Amino acid sequence: MNFLSSAALRVIPGAFILNAGVQKIGMPAEASEGLQEFAATGVPAVKELPKEKFGTIIGWSEAAVGGALLAPFVPNFVAGGALTAFSAGLLSLYFADEENTEDDGIRPTEKGLDLSKNAWLLAIGLGLLTSVGGKKKRK
Repeated sequence: MNFLSSAALRVIPGAFILNAGVQKIGMPAEASEGLQEFAATGVPAVKELPKEKFGTIIGWSEAAVGGALLAPFVPNFVAGGALTAFSAGLLSLYFADEENTEDDGIRPTEKGLDLSKNAWLLAIGLGLLTSVGGKKKRK
C-alpha cells in the first residue's frame, strides 16, 4: 500500500475518532453512566468498569485508536488492528439490539442506521490490517 492510499485510509477516521475520544474524557458522571449502560448492550463486560470513570476510560481508548491511525510511525497492520477491534465493538452494539436491523438481521432499520455506518470503519481497519507494506524486490 503506498503512502497516499495509506494516509487516505488513516487520516480521516483517525481525526474523527481522536476528536470523539477527547470529547469523552472527563465527562460528567451521569453521562458516563448512560454511556456505560449503552455500551453494555453490546459488550456486557464493561459493566465491571467504574461508572463515574467509564466515559474517561472510553475517551482515552478512542484517543489511542485515533492517535495510532494518525501517527505515521505506527505500522498499518497495528493501526488497522486497533481500528478493526474498535469498529467490531461498535458493531456489537448494532447487532445486539434487534430493532437496529430488518428481519434479515443485517440490513439497518432507520433506528440502526447510525450504528450500521461503523461497518465502513471495519472495512478500513481490515484493509489496513491485511495490507502488505513496502515495495516488492526486483530480481
